[in-house]
Amino acid sequence: MNVKWIATPKRTREILEKHGFSFKRSLGQNFIIDVNILNNIMQKAGIDKRAGAIEIGPGIGALTEQLAVHADKVIAYEIDQRLLPILDDTLAAYDNIQVIHQDVLDADVNDMLKAYFKPDQPIHVVANLPYYITTPILMKLLRANLPVTSFTVMIQKEVAERMAAKPNRKSYGSLSIAIQYYTQAEVVMNVAKSAFMPPPNVDSSVLKLIRRESAPVQVDDEDYFFNMVQACFAQRRKTLRNNLISHFKSSADKETVSNILRKAGINEARRGESLTMEEFAVLANTFFRELEC
Repeated sequence: MNVKWIATPKRTREILEKHGFSFKRSLGQNFIIDVNILNNIMQKAGIDKRAGAIEIGPGIGALTEQLAVHADKVIAYEIDQRLLPILDDTLAAYDNIQVIHQDVLDADVNDMLKAYFKPDQPIHVVANLPYYITTPILMKLLRANLPVTSFTVMIQKEVAERMAAKPNRKSYGSLSIAIQYYTQAEVVMNVAKSAFMPPPNVDSSVLKLIRRESAPVQVDDEDYFFNMVQACFAQRRKTLRNNLISHFKSSADKETVSNILRKAGINEARRGESLTMEEFAVLANTFFRELEC
């Protein structure tokens, strides 16, 4: 192991002490201190010298450094101004990194990609995401239709399992459908708390999302589809019929809801966790055509 890598306990402590840095738990700051894990992430993400990489929350630059070594160019979004001079110091040896002081939720990522990467360059998001804001970040990037090939992200283990879950699993829900509508999702590795400084309060996993070229189902209206999915999981122990009666209480009576469920060919006594994405699409399209058209 190269003792100069940022991602070691000794080097991380030296950097923090040198700059007098203190962690802000409100920003979900947990820095990786195991370079072997970072090398595994590079392999899982498929990063090579042709690739462009986007990182969110670089911290003191442990993952950023490995991306700079393995990829062609790197863009890193950092919200904490205190980390900018630290990153200038720790990443001074690399000329292929662009650190942007901005909240990625407010950023026009597409414009930055056009300005920084080649038009035909494969682009990957690789990040140790702040756990408190994982879902909003991923959903913003997925719905923005960016020219990104894959997302390989370190997130809370429980959330990773929900995003990759299949029907009839306890972890399967509206988040599973939302993520898998845009991507193929797989948990590719788990990471111990001891790999971070400070150790987080939750277990972590690396989730890989491969962007789909097109949605796996045809829906008449995407927003309507996602709203229907959320309605079906509103109270997990309730049947589809009861959840949808509550959802449509201002626009359809109980009998109408039951009739549309029959028309969709879906048993009203089922629960949301038993439906495949294809069945949710049929359900949403049938309700949309009966009630909105």
